[in-house]
Amino acid sequence: MILTTEDARLSLRPWRIDDVASIVRHGNDRAVWANLTDAFPHPYTPADAAAWVAFARAPGDSLLFAVDWAGEAIGGAGVMGEGATGQFGYWLGQAYWGRGIGTKVAWALKAAALASGRFRRLEAPVFAWNTASIRVLEKVGFTRVAGAPRSVTKAGRLCDVVTYAAGF
Repeated sequence: MILTTEDARLSLRPWRIDDVASIVRHGNDRAVWANLTDAFPHPYTPADAAAWVAFARAPGDSLLFAVDWAGEAIGGAGVMGEGATGQFGYWLGQAYWGRGIGTKVAWALKAAALASGRFRRLEAPVFAWNTASIRVLEKVGFTRVAGAPRSVTKAGRLCDVVTYAAGF
């Protein structure tokens, strides 16, 4: 499945084996890693990228996409989970921040996830300091449903997380 956006250069598509070098280039960035859970390693190596692509290409209930800008994977987006609630998330290489791409990605992913019938509710936990992602979620219709002070460890320290939801 390929998800299109109003920008012809931007789509969400299945991961390909040849995406490994590109996602290492964009993902091996401490600023990217700082806004993601520790499930996303740093440094981000070709072995990490190859393992992710293999996982994302395997059949399952999750919706996992490469964020494609003009033919290059510049990040990832997906909804993971089983049952009625899916964990919604995305990341972009730093060179693509602040250009409205995250909002377009989130709109396309949200619409596809809810239309798929796999999920009735989408939840997006985000570090409280990540105001750019919070703005994206609010723009695409997510509502803040919870705050969890000092609930997640990142880089060895306890951090605040807020959770946004849609589809309920």
